[in-house]
Amino acid sequence: MKPRLLYGLLIVLAPPAIILAVPGGPADLRSGFPAAAGPADPQGVVQCANLIYAQSKSSVCFSDEFLAQVQKDSNIRTNRRFCPVKLDSQEIYQYPFAVMSGDGAFMLSPTQRANLRSYLTRGGFLVASSGCSSPAWDASFRAEIKRSFPDVALQKLPMTHPVFHTVYDIRELKITHRQGNAYLEGLEIDGRIVLIYSHEGLNDTSNAGPGCCCCGGNEIINARMVNVNLLSYALTH
Repeated sequence: MKPRLLYGLLIVLAPPAIILAVPGGPADLRSGFPAAAGPADPQGVVQCANLIYAQSKSSVCFSDEFLAQVQKDSNIRTNRRFCPVKLDSQEIYQYPFAVMSGDGAFMLSPTQRANLRSYLTRGGFLVASSGCSSPAWDASFRAEIKRSFPDVALQKLPMTHPVFHTVYDIRELKITHRQGNAYLEGLEIDGRIVLIYSHEGLNDTSNAGPGCCCCGGNEIINARMVNVNLLSYALTH
């Protein structure tokens, strides 16, 4: 397969691994995405944000284990830990990939909504996951996406979608309490998927650290593989 040049990245897709040469670092991943500062690595290490949002909610119960996994099974280099970033800060523009999770109801501030919209339309990529399939968080997240993007709706992605077939060939989303109903949803803007959402849970909570527990809800069992695919998809599409 021939390599292709995408906004400063030399990308060779050679299943099952992805080979990336990144001369300009993470800031070159998207056309028009602001130049990174601070946490950007000149050697092309991809930095990933763990969002702090609403008044004080954080995404600490989203496991970062997939960041190490992607380095094992592809040539993508990452910081192996998330960087906590406030949704309403300008710092978010230094990160091409972010995760957002939690449980319970929440509401974003007008500044956070505006920043989320700007981040996604200017080249950022968000993976959002309802912690332990929290119904209240799911309802709040859907309401906030509707407020931020009133003309675009989340759409269920078929298992044939490329997000399931980048590093790993995933044919099924396995969940803890039932089979056959798990799926991912995507938000597409100008022909590009900018957000992936799971109401079942991509958190991989058992590997998320102290104080994190999926207590009775659903989670996607093969979440780590899915998240590896999502990161590689975000960097190559």
